[in-house]
Amino acid sequence: MTAIVEYAVVLAVLIGVIFCLLGAFGLVRMPDVYLRSHAATKSATLGVLCVLAGAFLYFALFEGHVSAKLLLGILFVFLTSPVAGHLNGRAAYRSGVKLWGKSVRDDWEKALRKKEEGAPSPENGRP
Repeated sequence: MTAIVEYAVVLAVLIGVIFCLLGAFGLVRMPDVYLRSHAATKSATLGVLCVLAGAFLYFALFEGHVSAKLLLGILFVFLTSPVAGHLNGRAAYRSGVKLWGKSVRDDWEKALRKKEEGAPSPENGRP
């Protein structure tokens, strides 16, 4: 039983390391800021969560210590990393950073245009 649990902990950490490496590779190789942000937030978040989960399992099962700090770390990374990636992408888009030339969709363009058309301004008679 102990060997199976050891392998599960090692597997969780190894999967986490692989995802972190893929995130770093994507951060270097992707052509624009939006794809880089995607690579950094999605895969690195999953990688860090797997490493923290492996550490939590190790300490809980082998050391007999349930770490509230690790649980809070998992929760914090799970909640903040995707939000930060989204906000970075949104800030880049609003500041005028162009999409990669081979991008096929721009969902924000239509949403921002619709918002600008419906926004109150002195020209369209609204205060």
